[in-house]
Amino acid sequence: MIKTEVLQQQILLQDMDTTGLNKISKIARQVTVKKGEPLFKEKDETQGLWLILSGKIEISRVTADGWRQTLVVLPAGHFFGELSILENRKHVASAVALDDTELLLIPKEDFEKMMREDCELALCIVKKIAIAMSKNLRRMNDKFLSALISY
Repeated sequence: MIKTEVLQQQILLQDMDTTGLNKISKIARQVTVKKGEPLFKEKDETQGLWLILSGKIEISRVTADGWRQTLVVLPAGHFFGELSILENRKHVASAVALDDTELLLIPKEDFEKMMREDCELALCIVKKIAIAMSKNLRRMNDKFLSALISY
């Protein structure tokens, strides 16, 4: 079982109460990947929601002309795989470890069960996902506007 102190270091779980953290600790699985090892590729079925304990993960896509484009590099504390879970679809990007990396995986089946059986806990996580996505969108908009203005 994962310690609640470790879970509280994650962006998605920082404000969660002890009861919620204990529930997450029972379903989360610890996963170790070596530098350069892929977690998933585009069009793979989703395994679940990933939380980074240590190391870095690169999320990338292959462009129409065959080039691999890095979308984001995520450090410890961050999460990924949320869109595939929420939209119930296959991955549209790939994830590769840039360093030896420790992760937590909340398996898809357990996340879906939580959505059905513990709406309060699921809402807490989904709200954190929405806030993080909103911040990312604002940051991208600011970069886009800055690029337009300087053009």
